[in-house]
Amino acid sequence: MTTIKINERTKTGKAFMEMFEAFFRGVEGIEIVETDDYGQVNEERSIYTSEFVEKMKKAEENIKNGETTTLNPDDIWGSLGLK
Repeated sequence: MTTIKINERTKTGKAFMEMFEAFFRGVEGIEIVETDDYGQVNEERSIYTSEFVEKMKKAEENIKNGETTTLNPDDIWGSLGLK
């Protein structure tokens, strides 16, 4: 048995999965094995909870969209509007 890890979040990974499903759906001896809650197969469980991972994904998306806050190290409370 051979295991291939594919990051389905990347353009290449998505394209590979689409091609794989188109060519090999229903073929005997080949199957797609879904990963566990942590996105891992046959590996140790992640130390991060699924809630934390979702928060980090949301933060990453906010950064990509330019939704960030710049802090002034000399006036952190003021930078946050809490002064």
